[in-house]
Amino acid sequence: MKRKILALALVLVLLLAGCGSAAPSETPVPAESAAPAEDSAYLGLDNDIVILYTNDVHCGVDDNLGYTGLAAVKNALQAQGKHVVLVDNGDAVQGDTIGTLSNGEYIIDIMNEAGYDVATPGNHEFDYGMEQFFALTEKASFPYVSANFVDADGNTVLDPYVIKDVAGVKIAFVGISTPKTITTSTPKYFQDDNGNYIYGFMQDETGEKLYTAVQSAVDAARAEGAQIVIAMAHLGIEEDCSPWTSSEVIVNTSGIDAVLDGHSHSLIECEKVKNKEGKEVILSSTETKLAYIGCLTIRDDGSMTSTLISDNGMKEFVGGIQEEFEELVNTVVASTDVDLIIKDPASGERIVRVTETNLGDLCADAYRAMSGADVAIVNGGGVRADIPAGDITYGQIIAVHPFGNEMCVVECTGQEILDALELGCSKLPAESGGFLQVSGMAYTIDMNVESSVKLDENGMFVEVTGERRVKDVTVGGEPLDPEKTYTLASHNYKLKNCGDGYTMFADNVFLQDSVMIDNQVLINYIVNVLGGTVGEEYADPYGQGRITIIEAN
Repeated sequence: MKRKILALALVLVLLLAGCGSAAPSETPVPAESAAPAEDSAYLGLDNDIVILYTNDVHCGVDDNLGYTGLAAVKNALQAQGKHVVLVDNGDAVQGDTIGTLSNGEYIIDIMNEAGYDVATPGNHEFDYGMEQFFALTEKASFPYVSANFVDADGNTVLDPYVIKDVAGVKIAFVGISTPKTITTSTPKYFQDDNGNYIYGFMQDETGEKLYTAVQSAVDAARAEGAQIVIAMAHLGIEEDCSPWTSSEVIVNTSGIDAVLDGHSHSLIECEKVKNKEGKEVILSSTETKLAYIGCLTIRDDGSMTSTLISDNGMKEFVGGIQEEFEELVNTVVASTDVDLIIKDPASGERIVRVTETNLGDLCADAYRAMSGADVAIVNGGGVRADIPAGDITYGQIIAVHPFGNEMCVVECTGQEILDALELGCSKLPAESGGFLQVSGMAYTIDMNVESSVKLDENGMFVEVTGERRVKDVTVGGEPLDPEKTYTLASHNYKLKNCGDGYTMFADNVFLQDSVMIDNQVLINYIVNVLGGTVGEEYADPYGQGRITIIEAN
């Protein structure tokens, strides 16, 4: 798919040419037009409708375009007389210091100020707990919608859609949240005190429940008079998201004109996917951290185009909120002589969720050292950012561990450790946030063995039914004994809340229960154990040889 990206370097280009409208030959033009919206005739518009969309901002308030750049684009389009609607497709409130230290509230303040009209919750909107999620939706001056976020009785918790009258045209915005939310946020948040699920996301194995929920919302919106239906999805396109990918939802439904997607941080300008009736539906996504702003233009004849707006280098702070935390974020707490990585230095691709890295080793070592446990595990999805050689600031530490998880230690059997390691590598070669970085032990993963991990319908571990991928596990240099009791350190997300589906530790004896926040664990280890500097023992970006992977023949 050929990308034609509009640059924000000169706002004048937007003022003269417009987002997605016909432009002089020297101006980048948008992707090819879609067919007119379903059942559309001329809409009676005096100017185009423009839907600006964002996804997976992850607290990147001043990264790339930033919210100030978003506001500039919105203002420029409105100055042209365009009818502008601003929507977000999930994972806005979590991912960096400004979200962590305010439990997402400052991000909602900024989104309110930016003038968002609708949002759909991503999996990370729930990371501060269910009570705080509802507090954030109340604080928002715009509605959150989701057609498949349901309670124990199957009733939608939020409105499944909202219809906006935009210049006399009724546009329905249908929300879709990834069913993976159950395991990629904190599973316990969706349970009652007895461990029963009281919330869900239509997460059946075939995807039919999700498709039915979306189709029901689309049909209801059409029956209510919606002329155009836009799906605001947080689904993603990765294999691990199947059968709930955005493309699969399009293929199994009808009546949607465009799907604006999030979750997999994909860059999709204007892909065309045929729906259940063979009609083309626009699919678009804007990567992450406001690297791009999506621009869906609806013309008077009902035809649509989508394009992406980018800017290479707008780094402005967002008002007093950012300034309030600048001193704390930039406080130097330690240093490192080596680059600490989650991305492959050779390819730039994220690898902490598929193999060992030196930062994964460091984080796991911190849990073991600060707890005194025999072994420690850290999920790769909880190690979020590289740390380059040099000074280490508090903000960098929080960027590595932004979730505010707390250190715990349990007694467990060697068999439970084996089950955890097996679950951690079950998705390979695909990425998994549950992939385990380890300390105090080593193990081999044989990719010639197909995973036989059995999960329940909510993605929670049940058992291993066949041959195991994980082999040659050692603890302290000695073979692991499945019958022996060990002490294991990690955090409450993994050990208490069954995060990423790790059910095997939930009922164990807790020797330490939520005693120290994750970023403080890391700081204390570097300062108190390593003497304030991460040294040459962590020099190899691919780690210290704790995880050996035998590639498939």
